[in-house]
Amino acid sequence: MNVTEKCAHRILPAMLVIASALTVPTAQAADKVPPPAKSASAYGDVDEHPAEHVSVAAEPFTGSSAGFFHLNYPAFGLMPVRLIITNDGDTPISLAQARIDFITAAGDKIPAAQIEDVERMIDTPPNPGAKMPLGPIPIKVGGKGKNKDKQIKADFDAFSYSSIAVEPHTTHAGFLFYDVSQIDHPLIGAKLEVREVQNSKGGQLFAFEVPFYKLGVNY
Repeated sequence: MNVTEKCAHRILPAMLVIASALTVPTAQAADKVPPPAKSASAYGDVDEHPAEHVSVAAEPFTGSSAGFFHLNYPAFGLMPVRLIITNDGDTPISLAQARIDFITAAGDKIPAAQIEDVERMIDTPPNPGAKMPLGPIPIKVGGKGKNKDKQIKADFDAFSYSSIAVEPHTTHAGFLFYDVSQIDHPLIGAKLEVREVQNSKGGQLFAFEVPFYKLGVNY
């Protein structure tokens, strides 16, 4: 293999999910991609506000349905939820101040995990090779560790919801990750709450509450 081939072999494609009606495929280790996003009203788990011309849907991914990610997030207690927002109005809406929380059946509020939160949950040990003083001579513990930061970053870059504005007559979609590691059946009785979405004049839309299993969907 010559130098050019070696360089080409090492370059991995990457993309950032932003405003789009469809989820654009990205190359993954297993050559899998998520199914294309549809209009929010096409989902069973949706809250539609006809007067405001905005619909918000939530699509959780569990088990094999999350196989297009680099890592198996559900195995670590992280629930990937695709947020789909459709603006059927004639003016844009803003998510700059939005709060998007996973509300458990018990009413507990779980904010979306940041990339640093995910790294802390998944990387074991958190500080591979760190030295601990045992007697007069510090020794290394933890060995090489299983640092997966690059894979986590690749998934966040490719799939996380990142669009601040939703233009008229468009649909935006992307993933949020929620720490549900302390809940046995996190989707039962739970909902996704989206608050503080603003219209083009800075006024707030009514809060969106998207209950899971609204139409008996099986995940």
